Amino acid sequence: MIDRTVTTIIDQEKCTGCGLCVKVCPSETITMQDDKAFVTGDRSQQCGHCAAVCPADAIRVTAIDDDSFSFNTFKIHDRWLPHGDFDTAQLVRLMASRRSCRNYRDKSIPREMLEDLVKIGVTAPSGTNSQQWTFTILSSRESVLELGQQIGLFFRRVNRMAQKRWLRKLLKWIGKNQLENYYREHYQSVKTGLEDWERYGRDRLFHGATALIVVGSKPGGSCPMEDAMLATQNILLAAHAMGLGSCLIGFAVEAMQNDPSIQRYLKMPDEEKVIAVVALGYPDETYQTLTGRKRIVPRYFVI
Repeated sequence: MIDRTVTTIIDQEKCTGCGLCVKVCPSETITMQDDKAFVTGDRSQQCGHCAAVCPADAIRVTAIDDDSFSFNTFKIHDRWLPHGDFDTAQLVRLMASRRSCRNYRDKSIPREMLEDLVKIGVTAPSGTNSQQWTFTILSSRESVLELGQQIGLFFRRVNRMAQKRWLRKLLKWIGKNQLENYYREHYQSVKTGLEDWERYGRDRLFHGATALIVVGSKPGGSCPMEDAMLATQNILLAAHAMGLGSCLIGFAVEAMQNDPSIQRYLKMPDEEKVIAVVALGYPDETYQTLTGRKRIVPRYFVI
């Protein structure tokens, strides 16, 4: 259940009656009465649009954390950045410069940086401002390796099943092609990765990352997967800007979504769903130029 409690407070002495808060409120929580803004609705998205637009600083939404923009490792200007008032070229350069990092230095990330990354993550939009995302931080290489062991156990079991041809064919015959597809696409690479870890200690899952952020979602959001991935993208871009490398680890997500014991190992409640696992560390790789993407042709719908 998403909390829609009204926590909006309007200082009537400061209110100038401009009506801007009424115009931007998505929940009709505020109305104009006698040339003043009043809280009259019984539901609120707690988005803060009203407080952000008020020229008289007359509105507060107490559900919003006062320390939302108090970061450990940097300071930001608290004034709103107008539309178009940013260097688009630099923004695109940041986006294109962030690459999946698979080589990390043996250097721990300070907890303050990891906490800042989570705060940056939650500046993302979410459906109906539900903000049902969750973040679980693994802040040491040791904890990353322990999670890797749990995930390795899962894929050993899957590989034992996948190598049974009769089982793959039986499942395919009843319309369940997942195991056959897994065998064709992933069995051998997973087998090699597990052997590399057992024989040589080579980490082909997290690639030597010294920290992880597991992004999840609590039930009740209108589009929980999209919300969590938007927050994840914020984390990826911010990590690059802060001097860190990052990589999304899909195999970890697959294991945690299919084996609840791994999620419980991280002390994540069963009702949460793992959406993304972000590997983080100080990069041990340097690139020279930007590279593009496959050509895309946009589709237009015209009436």
